[in-house]
Amino acid sequence: MSRRNRATLSAWQKHLAGELRSLARERPQDVRIVQQPQLDTDGDATLRLRLHTAGISHRPGGLELGDDEEFIVRIRPSMFLPPSAEVDHTRFLGFPHVLQGQRLCIYLDPSREWRPSDGIAGFLSRLWDWLTDAAGGAFDPSIAMYHAVGGVLHRADGTPTIVVREPGPPKRHQIARLIPRSPHRYDLTYSTDCDGHHTPVFMLASNLPFGAASTFALFLTLLDDPHLERAGGRSPQVSPQSPAFLTSLLASALRNADGTEQYFVLAVPHPAGGPHHLLGGRLPATTADALRRLAKTHGTAVNLDPAIINPDIPIEWCNMSDERQEVTTRRDDERPVNGFQGKTIHIWGCGGLGSWLAEFIARAGASAITVCDPGTITGGLLVRQNYTEADIGQTKADALATRLRAIRDNLTVTVTEGNVPDSVVSLSADLIIDATVSRSITTYLDTLAGEDRKALIAQVATDARTGTLGIANICAPGATCAPSEIDDQAGRSAAVDGGLELYHPLWEDAAEGDELIPTRGCSVPTFHGSAADLAAVAASLVNTIGLHLQQTEAAVSGTHLIALPHAPAGPRHHFLPAASNTCA
Repeated sequence: MSRRNRATLSAWQKHLAGELRSLARERPQDVRIVQQPQLDTDGDATLRLRLHTAGISHRPGGLELGDDEEFIVRIRPSMFLPPSAEVDHTRFLGFPHVLQGQRLCIYLDPSREWRPSDGIAGFLSRLWDWLTDAAGGAFDPSIAMYHAVGGVLHRADGTPTIVVREPGPPKRHQIARLIPRSPHRYDLTYSTDCDGHHTPVFMLASNLPFGAASTFALFLTLLDDPHLERAGGRSPQVSPQSPAFLTSLLASALRNADGTEQYFVLAVPHPAGGPHHLLGGRLPATTADALRRLAKTHGTAVNLDPAIINPDIPIEWCNMSDERQEVTTRRDDERPVNGFQGKTIHIWGCGGLGSWLAEFIARAGASAITVCDPGTITGGLLVRQNYTEADIGQTKADALATRLRAIRDNLTVTVTEGNVPDSVVSLSADLIIDATVSRSITTYLDTLAGEDRKALIAQVATDARTGTLGIANICAPGATCAPSEIDDQAGRSAAVDGGLELYHPLWEDAAEGDELIPTRGCSVPTFHGSAADLAAVAASLVNTIGLHLQQTEAAVSGTHLIALPHAPAGPRHHFLPAASNTCA
């Protein structure tokens, strides 16, 4: 290592390099530094390392290793980024977790897996484990991140995100539409009924193990030779694809206005099979205009030699938000809220609990939500209800409906005038949540509960003094107990159970000081509680109600009692099943 490099290495780089030299001296048969660290233009300390790998077991389908393997190791200037390892050959090309044919993905999630305190020994241990798993065929290529396109994320600054929700593409070559939703979001659709940017969707015959390049000329070269003739014949040859792609691109460019960029989407096959990986890109407006002139002069069936194309023409890759069901697993998969997916929900009362319940249920995947609350939003409500300054003056139901529609495009939101929807509509819902704390609505629910109904009924509330307790009375379809009877029964059970003393205020009249007067004058007393309190109580109640919706057999009636961690005492959750024989 030169004197210049010795002076410019960061303290962290010097520390790891020193640890590596010590380790190489202690275990010369296993670890050898072939080339000392040198700084590159990015400030990384790059060195060459040789590991003795003859003892690593190989299984059919695993990565074939030599007796010794040499790696290029890059040490970042900061401890917050782990060292990386790559090779200078293509023997590992096409193998899971090998990025662009040469970089080894030994840290899938560096923020959780990289421990700076473990130093260079921790990095080498991680590399050794990677080699052991690779040689043993332990990797699953179906979950290797971005493996279809070199294992790297393609995205240029300033490009929009392309949202894809429709299945497909159903054809090898197809024209889709990009619908602008905002400067930073376009939606892809195969529908011909809407206007939008004409965008070719082109299905490739092979994956792109070296990535998709960043220039137009090199990209066309990769289409015809995805492995750049560097794979030693390991992968099958494919027929040239650039002529068909160019024809599709030129046809789309002709249909778009002069002076606009030209977008395209590639459907790249995954090495493990299954749905194609989608990759979106765009060409600058000047390039798109040149393509339009070319198509107008020579037609769309033009074969351009990549060697004559300006090598500086860039491809700007777009972030793809691929939300197709066949490739996406919901982040709330197998959670209690799964019970709301595809369900029709009524929420009566859009205040302290109802406004938060509605948002959580919307995010959980309900297909339709009906809200009703004639109350008007004032500034004081923003302290704890799910509204903003822009909502002041609107009815709670209208403002909440606007918010829910903004959460999901495929959610149907209905606003009902007055206090409750039509009874026929309510009875056919999957769930009615009463968050009004209204005695008259409880009486109405008692009547509704006796009808032939599909709807599960849940009445929710919190306590007046702290806003840290929650109650959900569940009245299942076919239950012999009315909602008010379930509540009375639970109150009697809690009153004689000393372990449930915390919850007694839920059935008691508010004592002096339990409620507050929010404004001077004739102001209706209300309960204490912050947005953090009520959102947390609502979240807990949503989960408990969701569990009832998940029940495949007859739902169970009863009362859930929950308390937040900072409530005065416990238990934090208790369920009181309804005793149906006492409700006759």
